[in-house]
Amino acid sequence: MSRTERLLDLLQLLRNRRSPVAGEQLAQELRISIRTLYRDIATLQAQGADIRGEPGLGYVLRPGFTLPPLMFSVEEIEALVLGSRWVEQRREDPRLSAAAASLLSKVSAVLPDSIRDTVEATSLLVARSDVVPTIVDLGAIRAAIRGQNKLALAYDKGDGAGSERVVWPFAVAFFEHVRVVLAWCELRQDFRAFRLDRITRLDVLPERYAARRAALLKQWREREGIRHPDPAAN
Repeated sequence: MSRTERLLDLLQLLRNRRSPVAGEQLAQELRISIRTLYRDIATLQAQGADIRGEPGLGYVLRPGFTLPPLMFSVEEIEALVLGSRWVEQRREDPRLSAAAASLLSKVSAVLPDSIRDTVEATSLLVARSDVVPTIVDLGAIRAAIRGQNKLALAYDKGDGAGSERVVWPFAVAFFEHVRVVLAWCELRQDFRAFRLDRITRLDVLPERYAARRAALLKQWREREGIRHPDPAAN
């Protein structure tokens, strides 16, 4: 492993942790001596990484220090391309689709030639699939989630019966053929999942809901028994 690769690995280890991690543990994971670790920490600090801590107390990387895309590995580039192309081909949200195409263009522009070829000639292809059409604006739902705005919607339950709901949206689930908005329903006083193709009318309300959307997502995960992915475990 080159010193550059080691410094990048050290940064990634620190970024994956929200609390201070002991220098001995970092050195063990990187398979280097503790003295080499101290030198690498000092090098990263000199290059602008806001690493707090000191020997014996542990280290933590403060938010704000980012790596340019040219530091991505080939596998990371392939994952980025595959995910972006999947989003780009899902045309029910034109703004998100355009953003995915723009993302690939920006990343390609700053990559070295050897890695840029991977973006253009990757053998990982995205197959087209038929998504049940919707009449609601998925972009508006995403904006409501970001702003924690309530939604007023008319919903067809699939049996011909309809209902009016006011919900607190906190996530959108992308299944192969349908899209589902996850929300807290004021009528049911519980979590509910609403298929977008069954929403016949949708209005974004100016009123914001009191709960944090991250907290709602966490509560929903816990109730459904869905374990949150832990990047530090990889």
